[in-house]
Amino acid sequence: MIRACLTALALTSTSALAQSCPPAPDHSERLAQLIAEAQSAPTEMDGRLASNKMWDLWADAPDETAQEILDSGLRKRRAFDLLGARADFDRLIDYCPDYAEGYNQRAFVNFIRQDYEIALQDLDRALNRSPNHVAALAGKALTLIGLKRQDEAQTVLRQALSLNPWLAERQFLTEPDGQEL
Repeated sequence: MIRACLTALALTSTSALAQSCPPAPDHSERLAQLIAEAQSAPTEMDGRLASNKMWDLWADAPDETAQEILDSGLRKRRAFDLLGARADFDRLIDYCPDYAEGYNQRAFVNFIRQDYEIALQDLDRALNRSPNHVAALAGKALTLIGLKRQDEAQTVLRQALSLNPWLAERQFLTEPDGQEL
């Protein structure tokens, strides 16, 4: 009985949270500028600086509540509390279902857990919400590699590298004939 009441309360509060999350900040113009900076960066250091600034945009949650949940999940993931991090990212997605970074971070936790199929689903959700999310594209390429889907991985990796040629994941790029670069 108590468990049923708690479940009902959790479902009620989850739907209430989803209704109160504002839209994520629109950083599309700034992201486009940073992608252009990365593409034209003369050195890897310059390219990585642009990449770091992209992370600042993606990690800018829709409101204070979402930011607290995201930050909590990130802290737990860094401490390898993967179950706790996943629970936080689940809460974030329940609260802000249109915020791409919630899906991207949950995908990363699942990638670390080697649950590649679930990670891939979340990466696709993140990319549906933020098509130029370079980190989600790179994560999708790595996830496809984990699933032994090399041809798809190469296609996605090339897409990510077209946006940011300085990604560390470029080491996984192969020539069309399968030879390492």
